[in-house]
Amino acid sequence: MAELLLDVQNLVTEFKTENGIVKAVNDVSFQVNKGEVIGIVGESGSGKSVTSLSVMRLIPNPPGKITGGKINYYADGKTPIDLVQVEEDKMREYRGNEISMIFQEPMTSLNPVFTCGNQVVEALMLHRKISKKEAEEKTLELFAQVKLPDPKRALNAYPHQLSGGQKQRVMIAMAMSCQPKILIADEPTTALDVTVQKTILDLINELSKQTGMSTIFITHDLGVIAEIADRVLVMYKGKIVEQGTVLEIFSNPKHPYTKGLLACRPPLEKRLSKLPVIADFMDEKNGEITEKATDMQALVDAFVVSPEQTKKRFENLQQNSPILQLQNIKTWFPSKTNIFGKPLEYVKAVDDVSFDVYEGETLGLVGESGCGKTTLGRTILRLIEPTGGKAIFDGKDIYNLEQRELKNLREHMQIIFQDPYSSLNPRMTIGNAILEPMLVHKKYGNDAERKDKVIELLEKVNMKAEHFQRYPHEFSGGQRQRICIARALALNPKFIICDESVSALDVSVQAQVLNLLIQLREEFKFTYIFISHDLSVVKFMSDRMVVMNKGKIEEMGIADDIYNNPQREYTKQLIAAIPKGKLSDIQARF
Repeated sequence: MAELLLDVQNLVTEFKTENGIVKAVNDVSFQVNKGEVIGIVGESGSGKSVTSLSVMRLIPNPPGKITGGKINYYADGKTPIDLVQVEEDKMREYRGNEISMIFQEPMTSLNPVFTCGNQVVEALMLHRKISKKEAEEKTLELFAQVKLPDPKRALNAYPHQLSGGQKQRVMIAMAMSCQPKILIADEPTTALDVTVQKTILDLINELSKQTGMSTIFITHDLGVIAEIADRVLVMYKGKIVEQGTVLEIFSNPKHPYTKGLLACRPPLEKRLSKLPVIADFMDEKNGEITEKATDMQALVDAFVVSPEQTKKRFENLQQNSPILQLQNIKTWFPSKTNIFGKPLEYVKAVDDVSFDVYEGETLGLVGESGCGKTTLGRTILRLIEPTGGKAIFDGKDIYNLEQRELKNLREHMQIIFQDPYSSLNPRMTIGNAILEPMLVHKKYGNDAERKDKVIELLEKVNMKAEHFQRYPHEFSGGQRQRICIARALALNPKFIICDESVSALDVSVQAQVLNLLIQLREEFKFTYIFISHDLSVVKFMSDRMVVMNKGKIEEMGIADDIYNNPQREYTKQLIAAIPKGKLSDIQARF
């Protein structure tokens, strides 16, 4: 018989806002048994993260407060302790030791003035009561366990010296350091490439079996849920709308919202012209949900594009002149210098990369964390200065331009960064953040026209006009990324680099944004370089795909061809690691 570890009963968590009280979590009840993995899915703002923060008693007060319900934790397996009523000093003993959490945004969770190793060592010394030397040895062991490429380097590195995926692995190591009974993982693999994601999922599964650790796994990726969860809770606007075993949810979803979430995922076995969205399955008026009589399979089939159509599109693109030509691009960083500062050794982040991008094309750039894809994207725009090579955009060699000419050129070349929180100024309203590039480049006649354009862009990315005067911290991670996309579109550029621009979004919003990017590409003839660790997204978006590994091009070709018939072992491993979400795979797990 399953041993009950956590029993959440009728939980209500409220926030005071300018528009009144918002029930972020509204009458939520669920149980977690020992060794069980509970998956929580839902759109950005559905209440899934607030539910987990409520369990940890990390709701900021003010403006938030748990106003109802119980969170019964069975510390000894027999007597429940209501965490809602526990004093803060006592709660600190449970936090970390008994219940641990991996947060969504590693950049804001790690202290920038301490080394990554120091932060894990501190947690170990505090909770495990061990010496500094023992804590350092354990930290190295943990860093190796979460597959950090160089554990010793990571031990002495500051957060800004690691990639987004590497920072997230440090957070996972820290959360697991005290061997908690319950691990709450809030989007723990969002920033990770598929191979490391598979390693982390396997690691969490392994730890669950070895220690009986339970996991509450929050993610927007239903493919991941299919790989790891035993039971699934589907949340919408603070409520659980459906729950059941992972097999029940995937094979026979009952609620239209769940059907929409499942249909929004980019399929791997076929190419679609657009992705289904939640609105295809349900309407909502005055809080009442009405189901549309939509056949999931028929809807997906209506958007299928044949391989012949895909090849024909690329042949037509090849008739255009390349808008961007990369010739032998190198970006090397000194890793060792002599006493005079002369470099002796280099990290070759990008090493002799060459390819053309045709006008109107979407070129996908994929590879593991640290493969050089983000460095290449920034080198193209001269946000990082190259070590060698040429980048010719619209007939101009970017690397030979003076600063004034480069500034003018940047009107036509934009980038959507990976981490929306650190790319928005926390002191600037989001309306002014989108308006600022228009001011710099003197677009439109006056502020009133610029403001109208900002509101139009906000609405294009599914935000509202009243959001203009709000600040970045008032939005969820997914909403912040949409704001960054609106800012990139502000100058109507010819060429956009999307650097993991949808990795922070849940699948339903991701589908809307990907559809929007494709619609804008067709409407304005944009050209994209689409950087992502998610091959299913890259395959959906891209005409061609470039697979990078250790700074070099591993494989390049039409996206469907590479997925269906990969030539290199590295590419085969990437494809094998993708969570497929197939019913046969789910059945095989049980």
